[in-house]
Amino acid sequence: MYKNLFKTLILTSAILLSNTLSCYAESIPKTLSKYHVNKNTLSISVKDIKSGNTVYELNSKRPQNPASTLKIVTYTAALDNLGCDYEFKTSLYKSINNDLYLKLGADPYLMSRDLKDLFAVAKNKKILEPKNIYIDESIFDKNEWGEGWQWDDDLNPLMPKFSAYNLDKNSLGIVINPTQNGAPAEIYTENFYPVTFMNFTKTGKDTDIKITRNNSIAPDMLKIEGTIGKRKTFYIPNNNPQRYFKLRLEDVIRESKIEYYKDLKNQKLPQKGIYLVSEITHPIKDATEDVLKNSNNYVAETVFKLAGANFSKQTGTFETSSKMLDSYLEKIGVEKGNIRITDGSGVSKNNLVTSDFMTDFLVQQSKYGNFEEYVKLLPTPGEGTLKNRMLYFQDKLHAKTGTLSDISAITGYITTEKGKTYAFNIMITDPENSSADKKEIEEFILRSIYTTY
Repeated sequence: MYKNLFKTLILTSAILLSNTLSCYAESIPKTLSKYHVNKNTLSISVKDIKSGNTVYELNSKRPQNPASTLKIVTYTAALDNLGCDYEFKTSLYKSINNDLYLKLGADPYLMSRDLKDLFAVAKNKKILEPKNIYIDESIFDKNEWGEGWQWDDDLNPLMPKFSAYNLDKNSLGIVINPTQNGAPAEIYTENFYPVTFMNFTKTGKDTDIKITRNNSIAPDMLKIEGTIGKRKTFYIPNNNPQRYFKLRLEDVIRESKIEYYKDLKNQKLPQKGIYLVSEITHPIKDATEDVLKNSNNYVAETVFKLAGANFSKQTGTFETSSKMLDSYLEKIGVEKGNIRITDGSGVSKNNLVTSDFMTDFLVQQSKYGNFEEYVKLLPTPGEGTLKNRMLYFQDKLHAKTGTLSDISAITGYITTEKGKTYAFNIMITDPENSSADKKEIEEFILRSIYTTY
C-alpha cells in the first residue's frame, strides 16, 4: 500500500512540476522581455556540464559581485585541501616544566562548555598548580574581518568576527527583561563581559528593540532603545573575541579549582618536552552543511583561512588562503581570468567574478571527484536558503544563493525537462528592484532554462 502511495505522490509531483512550468515554456530572452528586466543589471551563463558548451549567456564576462554564491568556490577548494575527515581541534598540553599550553584551532563550534571539559580532564589528572598557562594563537593572523566588510555591519549577527579565539560563535548574549509597565527594562549580559548600557528601553506589550554602538567613539558602550514585552536574549557579535575568550577561560580555571593567579600569556607550543592532556574536536561535515546550505559567513571564513594555513603549513592569512584557492583552480583546470576574490564568504563588496567563471567552475567540478555526492552538498528546494523557494523543482535544482544590498545571485545545477543537467549562474545588481523582485526574476529565468533546454 505504502509503495503504491509513494508512486502516486511521485507521479503527482511530476505532473504538478510540468503543469507549473508549462506556461513558462519560453526562452530566456522572451522571459526577460516579458517581465521588463533591465538586461544591463544581469549577468547569466548556462552551460551543458557534459560538453562544457554555453547554451545561453548574457554579459557573462562582465565582473559582478557574487555575494554568498562565492562560497561554492571558496569552500569547495577549502574542503578539497582539508579533506572530508578533517576535524577542528582545540588541544591542552602539559610541558615537563609543569606549564599548560592551550593550542587553539580556530574551531567555529567551540563553546565555553568545551573549555570546561578540557580543564576537567586536567583536574582529574591532578594538574592543579601549573607554573604558567599559555595560549598558542598561531593558527591565524590578527585580522578578524575580511577586506571590504562594511563598518555598519558591526552588529549584524550574521557577520561576527573570526579568529583563532573563536568561542560561543563569537557572539554576546544581551538579556533584556521587562519590569513594570512604562519603566525601563533590566539589561545584562548572559556571560560577564565589560560593556556599558545606555538604557533607553521601556516595558510595554510589544517587543521592538534596537541595539547600536559606535566603535570609533565608545566600542564598549551599547545604546539600547525600544519597547520590551517579554524577556528576550539578543545576540550580537562581540567586539573583542580575544578578551571574551580569556574571560571565559578564567571562569573555567576558577570553576575547576586549579590554583592559578597569573595572567594568561601567549606563547607558541614547544616542539619537545610536552604531552597531550586532552582535546576537543568537531567534524568538518557540520561546517559543510552550515556553509553550503545555510550560508554561514563565520564558518565559511574560518574554514577558508584554515585551509590556507594547512596549505602553507604556517599561520593562516588571506594570502595563504588565496594561494590555496589558486592551486585548486589550476588543479581542476579553471582559468581565474578577470576576477577578484577578497574573502571566503562573499560578504565583501570588493569581490568580483564573472558568470562565465562560475559556470566554468561548476562544469569542471562535475568532472572532478564524486559529482553525485558533491551535488548533494548544495541545497535543493526545501533546504537551507532554498527552504521556501521553488519547491516545485524538488531535486531537479541544487543551488547556492547570495544576497547583499542591491545584489541577488544564484548558481548551481539544474536538470531540465529533457533530462539534461546544466550549470548556471545568475547575478543581478539592481537598486531599483527589491530583493523579492530580484529573486522572482531568478525564478523565471530558471523556469525558462528548465523548459527550454
